[in-house]
Amino acid sequence: MKAKLIVLLIFNSLFCSAQKYKAQIVTNYGTIVLELYDGTPMHRDNFIKLCNQHYYDSLLFHRVINHFVIQAGDPFSKYANDSVLLGDSDLNYFVPAEIMPEKYYHKRGALGMARDDNPQKNSSACQFYIVQGKIADDSTFIKARKRTDGYEIPEEHKKVYRKIGGIPHLDSRYTVFGEVLKGMDVVDKIAVVQTDKNDRPKKEVRIISARIIK
Repeated sequence: MKAKLIVLLIFNSLFCSAQKYKAQIVTNYGTIVLELYDGTPMHRDNFIKLCNQHYYDSLLFHRVINHFVIQAGDPFSKYANDSVLLGDSDLNYFVPAEIMPEKYYHKRGALGMARDDNPQKNSSACQFYIVQGKIADDSTFIKARKRTDGYEIPEEHKKVYRKIGGIPHLDSRYTVFGEVLKGMDVVDKIAVVQTDKNDRPKKEVRIISARIIK
């Protein structure tokens, strides 16, 4: 009886720890499937709300930097002509910071929310980024510690950064609220497109649809 109870408790623990929500972003370069973390509920729910409202449909990935991030969500990007500088527009609210670098960090494939320089580190209502990043070494972590005012990256995270890459110097500064489950090849294809001096792709990278899926 005790053994059955232990098994049941383990099962329930594993079940409860599984993330409940996934998002599918279809682009003209392919499809990206994202897991949304339950541990960052305000960011998760905000992203779900925007997807359900079809907010992201037809918006551009307006900021693309190879070995760094691909970024989308500027509301003006839907109808912007080729010469418009994008990235400064937002909705009329912030999402309170849910920064937990000890748990959610900027490994390759991480989903984060952009922000301006507000002291509370509150996130944009709508602009998100996906980390492509690059392989890290000891010098990367030294630079990251300086840029994060002394935040020390856990050893287990360093192992991941050394193996698959990421952007360590963003840890403790921006909210990570999910990660790529499928479609990192699509992220990589987008990351290498030609861009102008403002990091905007010269050829449109457009979100066709963004939906919450089971």
